[in-house]
Formats: sequence, structure tokens, C-alpha cells
Amino acid sequence: MHYFKPAKYLTGCSLLALLSFMATPGLAAAQVAEGTPAITDIAIENTARVAQTAVPITFGQAFVEGDLQRNEGIVGKMADGSLLPFQVNVKATHADGSVRHAILSAIVTTLATGKPVPVQLIKTEAQKQSQQPGPEAAASPDSLLADGFDAAVSITLDGKLYNASLKNALSKGRYSSWLSGAIVNEWLTSAPLLDEQGKPHPHLHVRYAIRNYAEGHGTRVDVTVENDWAYQPGPQNFTYEVKIDVGGKNVYSKLALTHYHHARWRKTFWWKDEPRVNVRENTGYLIRSKAVPNYDRTTFISELTLRDIGANWRGKKTEPMGAGEALPEMPTTGGRPDIGLIPGWGVTYLLSMDRRARDVALGTGDLAGSWSMHYRDQKTDRPISLINYPYMTILGHVSDTINPATKKSEAFPVCSDCSSPNAADSAHQPAFNYLPYLLSGDFYQLEELQFWAMWNTFKTNPGYRGNVKGLVHQSQVRDQAWSMRNIADAAYITPDSDPLKAQFVRFVENNLAWYNAQYPNNPRANKLGINVDGNIEYNGNLGIAPWMDDFFTSAIGRIAEQGFANAGPLLRYKAKFPVARMTSAGYCWIFGAAYSLNVRATPGSPLFDDLARTYASTLQSNFAEAAAAGLASLPCASPAMAAALKLKTAEMAGYSENPTGFPSNMQPALAYSVDAGVADATTAWSIFMRRSVKPQYGLGPQFAIVPR
Repeated sequence: MHYFKPAKYLTGCSLLALLSFMATPGLAAAQVAEGTPAITDIAIENTARVAQTAVPITFGQAFVEGDLQRNEGIVGKMADGSLLPFQVNVKATHADGSVRHAILSAIVTTLATGKPVPVQLIKTEAQKQSQQPGPEAAASPDSLLADGFDAAVSITLDGKLYNASLKNALSKGRYSSWLSGAIVNEWLTSAPLLDEQGKPHPHLHVRYAIRNYAEGHGTRVDVTVENDWAYQPGPQNFTYEVKIDVGGKNVYSKLALTHYHHARWRKTFWWKDEPRVNVRENTGYLIRSKAVPNYDRTTFISELTLRDIGANWRGKKTEPMGAGEALPEMPTTGGRPDIGLIPGWGVTYLLSMDRRARDVALGTGDLAGSWSMHYRDQKTDRPISLINYPYMTILGHVSDTINPATKKSEAFPVCSDCSSPNAADSAHQPAFNYLPYLLSGDFYQLEELQFWAMWNTFKTNPGYRGNVKGLVHQSQVRDQAWSMRNIADAAYITPDSDPLKAQFVRFVENNLAWYNAQYPNNPRANKLGINVDGNIEYNGNLGIAPWMDDFFTSAIGRIAEQGFANAGPLLRYKAKFPVARMTSAGYCWIFGAAYSLNVRATPGSPLFDDLARTYASTLQSNFAEAAAAGLASLPCASPAMAAALKLKTAEMAGYSENPTGFPSNMQPALAYSVDAGVADATTAWSIFMRRSVKPQYGLGPQFAIVPR
């Protein structure tokens, strides 16, 4: 939500042709030796219709391991040789100590309209950025408050007025620093909603993030209203009237807002001047950094698609408690953009770097707060931790929540009046916030990622998950896949200084240890390479869903490329299954992405040792009419087989033309199998890519992953 009208605009033809950059206060223009190679590049896009001056930019940037050391800085180099100093706030590092993720900030002196302007990001020695003295942004918000800045959230609930003043919270020193430096500082604080007697509301509270650029170059006000205390008695939905004021002006109001239990909502505003800018990052470099999967960059995202994305981003779905582009009822089955390592709307943004796709990806990330699965610990003021409450759970009996060490129950208080149209389901959960945090650096997006990942660890019965271990295997295979994805994403990108970082790493390693003991390190494990932990539930308990198994394989492949060494053995074990479905002599690859696949003869019999024995059984179960006509005897991928299946020759079964069809679900698993270097993987990939019918991934690119 942007409210204030941009003020620092330029007019006139001569200015529209001008683009220059300032030497940032407190950072002397670093000297870059001729021929110094760039780490990567960005493009700065003016999204206003007129030129702008003193434009602040802040964005998240991932780095290839070894490209940037903690003691090195970044300077931007323009086509004309002029330099743009950047403030670098390092958040996460690689195993070798080099920078994995940082938040970069700069001030653009003049930004003309027209094409996005390329900027090379070149590393410099850190000391070269501060050779000359200069004014720095305030290390505390005191000067900002002295300049008349304030913000307030007021809520009217059951005829009673509550108010949360930002100024009161900051002036009392109740804040922490998220960004600090000569260009920009950002402070995080929480403020209780107080009634007229000064008594806080027991459930509703407000959080602010104030991003203040030096020398008055802009102040962003980030407001989040929460109803998410984990152990506050009597959790419930609340319907209220809300108003937000910034600098004494009303910037947002809404009547009869129903705020669901254990949910939160966010709005952002600018005090005085609002920049209109989009930073286009280098998608190829992001992929090379392994911060994102290897999406096929030849995927064409049309202008028509982007125009529709922008036109449809409006209305109730974009407002507090809306679902954005996600499906509110997550348990709903069927293909949709929510499902994947990154959801379709996020990959569309990644591949296009278009501002309309950005608004949808980041906006839907904001609206991840709308689901009732946010539990904040009042003791730590952070997302609740399984380490602190190993027996908390969403499922199970109260007796299951008794902590034997403390003899106390860790059950959450019973919720009343808690209906919601937004139903969270880990088997269908999108990766809402990983990409938005990676590219924006916004603390809200980070905490959303942590809320969802921690929920994945504690939602199940304590006994099923090994209590404090956070195991996820006692659930559907797709549930395991997306839960592992979320937990690993949080472990990978959470800042090194955050106490939750080590906890998420521990959960990933606990799960990998369990899977490795069950499968690659188990001589009695099934030879097919499938995840069968209580999941042979298809075709009268004879079969599994290969597409679910492919989701799991792709999630493990992603975890392996994120640097978790213990994911390697599991990936190599799992990779056998998709590879064999494309290359096995006794199994026709046309059915490589079948909806279900029989893996045993009877519910009590052992699993098959190879795919050849599954072929006739699977055809009989899935293609009864064609099987009766002798389908199994037809040459694989032949015109006769295609005719029997009513497909085109060499077309895979399972909605091959659909971006969310079963062959599309299989593609990431095959790509990671190639990356794992398992036998016959390159052959399997070659066969897969020669299929005659392929999807138009530009309409839904979340499965458009190719081998590295």
C-alpha cells in the first residue's frame, strides 16, 4: 500500500535524458581499477512517468560462494564509468565464510524515464568506501522523531478504542536494528494496542519496521497487525475498525475487518516522498548462486501474461486476510500455481523481473499472514520454537503434550469463534516467502518464512515427529516434500545471527539422518528408490503416486544444491526411481508420469525389485480398457500405443501439455537426478525432452527446472 504522492520528480526533455548518481553520504566514491570484473549486474527501472531525483533503493542480493567476502564492499559501475556506492548489510554466509545473502542499498541522484539502466556490481575493499568523512544516517531514530515523524494504529473493537504509537515505542528504546549504515537504517519495534486506561489488548498487537534513508531521502513505514500470541488464553477471531496514521495524516482505514486467529496482516507506506522504482536482478546469476533452482531461462513470459497479472492484482484478495494468488482452501486437490519449489507467480517474477510480477509475488508473500498458523512466543517475541516447546502440537490429544521434564502441558489454548475461509495444509502449501525475502530483504518476509517452517515441525503429533527432532516422515509424501522444502529454505537463508538459524539447520539434519537410515544406508530398503513410509495407498493399497514421490525427490535435490551434504546420498537413492521410469527395459517411458504406479502384487506382499513387474499391473489398474486391448504388447511409444491411449505418438500420459500435469511434476526430479550424476540420468533426460507434447511453461513456470 503506497499512499504519499511522489514529490521529487523532474520535468523537461533535457532532464529526461539525464541519468547521474550521487556519491552516497558517508561513503567516498570507491576507486575501481580498469578491467575489474563485475560480480553481477542489476538494472534500475523508473516506474513513474516522469524523472525522479534522490531515489532510494534497497534489495536483497544472493552471491555465488566465494564471490564476496565479509570485509569487501560493493560499488555500482555505470556505462559512462560513474560509480554508485552501496551500503552492504551482510545477513547470511556460505560454509567458506563468504557472503551468501546481503541487503544492498543506494541513493540514485537522478533517474530518467525510459529503459531500465544497467549497473554492474563490482566488489571493492571495504576500507576504500569510507576514506573521506561524511554525514551518516542516524544510528538511532532520535533525529527522525525530532523531525516530527510518528505513526499510529488505532482500532475500535466492541466500542472500545485502542491505540499503538510508534513514537512511544521508539522513544523508550524498544527497538532492534535490521539495517545500519551510512545510507539507510531500519529499526524494528513492537507496540501494544492500549485502551484509554493504558491497558493492552490481550491478543492484538502492532509491529513496525521503520526504514530511514540519510539526509531525508525517504522513510518507509512498515505496519503489521498481529493476532498470534501462542499461549494467550482465549484465542479467537476479532472484527474491528482500523485506522493508520503516518506523520499525522490518515493513510489507511477499513471498516469491519475480520482478523482471524493466529494470523497477521501488513501494509507499507512512505513518509513524505515515495520512490517509484523496480530493481531488476540478474536471474542467471541468482541461478548460478544456487539461491534458486535452475529454472529454464528460455521460458517465454509474454507481455499479455504480465499485463493480465497486473490487471488482476486488485480487490478483496489483496486486502488484509486475503489470499493473494494462493488458493485459500489449501487442501483442495488438483494442479495449480501454488505447488512447486517456488510457486508459479514467484517463478514468473524471477524469470521476468517485471514490476507487475514483483507486486504479485511480494504481495502474496505479505498475505501469507492470512492463514491461522502463526504462533509467536511472548517470552522471546519471535516465532515459537520447537526447541523451547518440544511437545506443542496442532494435532493429538492433550496427554500427548505433557513435557516429561517439566510435567506441564504444552498444548495451545483452545480456540473459540475461530472459523476462517483460509485453511492451511502442509501437503499443498506454497513457498510463500523464500523468494520475496531473498529479493526484497524485508524482515516481514523472513519471519513469514520462519513461521511457516516452524509450523511444519510442530503441527504433527509429538510422538510422530520424534518430539524435538521435528521429523516430517509420518505424513503424505507430498507433505514431506513441501515441509522439507520450507524448513531447508529457512535454514539456508535465515541470517547467521538469528538464533532460529541453527534450529532450522538442526531440523534439516535430523530429517536427513532419518531418511538416510531408512533408505540409502539400509540394505533392506526397497530397490525401486521410492519413499514408502506408510504411503502405499493407491489401487487398493498396491500403488503409490509417482508425482508425489517426484515432489519429494525434487525437494531433496533442492536441499542438496543448497549445500546440505547429507542430502546427497538420499538424492542418489531417490533419483533411481524417476530415471528408471524413463529408461527401464521392462517399462515404457510413455507411462513414466502415470497418476499411480503399482509397486506390489498384493497388500501384504513384498515390494517389486524392478519396474518390469509393475508394468502390466499398473496398466490394468490405470488403463483398463486399453489394457484389455493388449496395450502391454504394443511397442513403446509407437503409433499403435498412441492410438490405444488416444494420444499423439510419443506423447506421455498424464496431461503432458499442461504446465501442472504429471510429466511436468516429474521434470524437476529428473533434472536433479542428472545433477546427482546417477547412472542413466542423462539418457532419461534426453528421452524426456524428446517427448512430442510439452507444456507452454510461460503460463505456469514452476516446474520448468532443467539440469545444471
